[in-house]
Amino acid sequence: MLARSHLCRCSPIRPVSTTRALTNRSIQRPASGLVPLRGITINPRPTAKAKVFLLPVSKPPSTSTMPGARDVSSQSDIAKMNTDSDGSFKRKPSTFRNTIEKGAKFEPEKDRYHLYVSYACPWACRTLIVRKLKGLEEIIPFTVVSPHMGEHGWPFANVDPFPAAGVDPVNHAEHVKDLYFKADPNYDGRFTVPVLWDKKHQTIVNNESSEIIRIFNSAFNGLVPPEKAAQAAVDLYPEPLRAEIDSINDWVYNDVNNGVYKSGFATTQDAYEAAVTRVFAALDRIESLLAGRDFLVGDTLTEADVRLFVTIVRFDPVYVGHFKCNLRTIRAGYPNIHLWLRKLYWTNPAFSSTTNFDHIKTHYYWSHPMINPHRIIPTGPVPNIEPLH
Repeated sequence: MLARSHLCRCSPIRPVSTTRALTNRSIQRPASGLVPLRGITINPRPTAKAKVFLLPVSKPPSTSTMPGARDVSSQSDIAKMNTDSDGSFKRKPSTFRNTIEKGAKFEPEKDRYHLYVSYACPWACRTLIVRKLKGLEEIIPFTVVSPHMGEHGWPFANVDPFPAAGVDPVNHAEHVKDLYFKADPNYDGRFTVPVLWDKKHQTIVNNESSEIIRIFNSAFNGLVPPEKAAQAAVDLYPEPLRAEIDSINDWVYNDVNNGVYKSGFATTQDAYEAAVTRVFAALDRIESLLAGRDFLVGDTLTEADVRLFVTIVRFDPVYVGHFKCNLRTIRAGYPNIHLWLRKLYWTNPAFSSTTNFDHIKTHYYWSHPMINPHRIIPTGPVPNIEPLH
């Protein structure tokens, strides 16, 4: 799997947040039938006041504000992202690719590692889902960044307050890029999430979501408390199904997970049409695969479901409009995928509790000014995800 190119605009003076005119919080509960537009509560998000954040004298300045620091905006500011000469988007590989295992440099230990994520980022949310499925809540704590990703990349709540975003309790960073430079002062890649951080060696273990979820799947099984033994026994990558899982992962990643980004970030008509056609051809294939089935592989939940879910749950709220993947919606055009999505979301808290539509929609529509220069966040779809029954 390749890494993400998510990259927030935060300076010592925080920009005024885009005001949302509608929230779906009050309508995203299981209920019979669709929720009509009439009666939706209008709850504007309070406009943030501009603040000046002063660095304490005793605290070293972060790389975000350090005088004389080299210009890394090409690494952090997604508005400066380049596409290929034909207008197509190519994702670069992840850099930190270590694993966690007994007897190695990075051994499984409780509270030794810290996970940095964004609720907006589909790649990062893979790790949150598996963390919960495997019962690792007491073993690996995590911190959520703000969804406003601008010129400095992903910010923490101390420089960009946002509901459900947090302050970095481990490294006291202002932006995710600070973590990368602490791990490697000469780092020259993108500042992406997720980041799995080792507090013992003060470095990044891994920033590739597909590898982190496999680490979570097996490395910490012996540390899970007895009351969560059933979760520890869950195997999302069982040996007999690995070949099929790997095969599905490969084309789903290329044409769906990353395919929506190829469509959205394309800068020529030809590149866009080539990408969006592949997205819907892959969705057609998945629709057939899920006919009469609850899961993509075999009769059990696997990492293939986790990896697809994070894209499908964002499809109607974001990718249809923002990334122009609008040949069909999931809810109206793909009944099997739509049922699979709703079953996972409404019956398994590992999926619903790690899905935050406010972060998701704010991030995409705010953080890509080259696509949405006025940063207007749509009020729909209503609801963000339909009820199961």
